Amino acid sequence: MMYSERVVEHFRHPHNMGKLADYSAVGKVGNILCGDVMWLYIRVESDDRGRDVVADVSWETFGCTAAIATSSMVSDLAKGKTLDEAIAITNRDVADELGGLPPVKMHCSALAADALSEAIYEYMTKEGRAIPAALRERHEHVQKDMAKLEERYKAFLDRDAAKAEKDDSQPAAGPSCS
Repeated sequence: MMYSERVVEHFRHPHNMGKLADYSAVGKVGNILCGDVMWLYIRVESDDRGRDVVADVSWETFGCTAAIATSSMVSDLAKGKTLDEAIAITNRDVADELGGLPPVKMHCSALAADALSEAIYEYMTKEGRAIPAALRERHEHVQKDMAKLEERYKAFLDRDAAKAEKDDSQPAAGPSCS
């Protein structure tokens, strides 16, 4: 699979990677087909005109080359934007800024744009702000996808929870003293 030089650059040297210590909100998304999972953190501050601005962005992503590169790019695109400008960032914007993505990897740019939208949605909800209709629709779509993902992995998650519960009930084994 051929990636553009920009994709490879953002994969090898990702921007804004990690978890912000002082984030305002987080967007969490995943893809049921490929297993990619993204957390995108935003810190929102008011600018000198009183507008909410994405002052800082970071992310944590488990996924392929394209997932890492799109997380990096969406963080670059969002930083410094007003919330309205950030809401308008699309998967096409992300892919175009990376010099394109192979068609089978376009879902990664959608995940990145959705993670940003989810973070903004969470922030606006926590702050009691009116949610624009387009953002509400994106949120509902993402929530349906996440519900499918959780249902697909329910047996695995239930098994993991049961194992953790069993492990917690067992006394810790330590060195024996004689």
